[in-house]
Amino acid sequence: MFGTLERTIAVRYLRARRQEGFISVIAWFSLLGIALGVATLIIVMAVINGYRHDLLSRILDLGGHITVNAYSPQGLPVFDAIGASIAEVDGVTTVAPVVEGQVLAIAGDRSAGAVVRGVRRDDLLRRDILKRSISAQTLTAYEAKRTVLIGVRMAAKLGVEAGDRITLVSPQGSASAFGTVPRKKTYIVAGAFAVGMYEYDSAYIYMPFAEAQKFFRTPNAATALEVQIEDPDRARQLRQTVAGIVGTQARVMDWQRANSGFFEWLQVQKNVLLLIFTLIITVAAFNVISSQVMLVNDKARGIAIMRTMGASQGMMLRIFFMAGSSVGVVGTGLGAALGIGFSLNIESFRGILESATGVQLFNPEVYFLEELPARIEPSETALVLIGAVAISFLASLYPARRAARLDPVEVLRYE
Repeated sequence: MFGTLERTIAVRYLRARRQEGFISVIAWFSLLGIALGVATLIIVMAVINGYRHDLLSRILDLGGHITVNAYSPQGLPVFDAIGASIAEVDGVTTVAPVVEGQVLAIAGDRSAGAVVRGVRRDDLLRRDILKRSISAQTLTAYEAKRTVLIGVRMAAKLGVEAGDRITLVSPQGSASAFGTVPRKKTYIVAGAFAVGMYEYDSAYIYMPFAEAQKFFRTPNAATALEVQIEDPDRARQLRQTVAGIVGTQARVMDWQRANSGFFEWLQVQKNVLLLIFTLIITVAAFNVISSQVMLVNDKARGIAIMRTMGASQGMMLRIFFMAGSSVGVVGTGLGAALGIGFSLNIESFRGILESATGVQLFNPEVYFLEELPARIEPSETALVLIGAVAISFLASLYPARRAARLDPVEVLRYE
């Protein structure tokens, strides 16, 4: 499509001489603007995708794709039968009964609010994110009576470790002659878990299922059933089937509805940032237009001479289109390399920046996760690169057409 002579002339025009230095500066700023816009857009999209993926995987692994919550405070008395019926539904992998309640955890003179989740040992082992963070010795201790697992941040907050005792106080007290007395019980800490999510590591306590039934006084009952399915995207569809099995005994909720507000907010934020950085790339493309228009004006005499020597309008169009679009292509390539490289090592860069500035850039109390995640989606990255190159091509068309339409007679009339 582009001849050797056309490529040679285009490259020659991009190599500015001293009197063309200003044009060269604008071209370099255009290239840097496109590169930084593309790199920033790739990094932002990677961080949002990684944040969504990591947060969603932890929420679903520790909870369930579909949750059956009992209406009655006494729980579901026939939870095993209901769970067995749900487990027969096509697409359901596991059904785990849970006893859950809020407590005040006390150790010495320290206290913290917590959520107790009573689960069976086998169900605990099915949660890979929990299983990876606790040792076999801790699991053995978890089987004993009156033991609990607590998050590492809660352990640090209360100042306890494996083998220490904590007291749990439930607001659901016992009636007495002096009124309602809060129910409390002391447990041994079997160990601590770390799932990398601040909310769980700082506020959750896992307890053997039978012990939780005793503590919350739900004998032979579960407060909820957590259903895991093969395809999380089918949760909304299977929720209707599960609701038909449960009937009016409980409320059935899928993960999409339960977390809809949060993930919709993430999507809106992603779309807004995509628009902002696309505009930044577009502004850089306008710099390409201005630099190429100035180049055409500066090279008008040379263009007229080449036209009189037999160069066609098409040849002029291709020369200046190549000169302008090469700025966008090179800028896009540099931006892609910078953005992908930064995204793949973003946690290392975060550590370096925090050490250099002394400022915590990613607070887990605000962002829920312990580490800054990044996940590059090839399709989205390809779309960004194609869009940046397309904008650069469009920006190169006007100066190229202007060069092609120059009338050599008018240009050389007074030469």
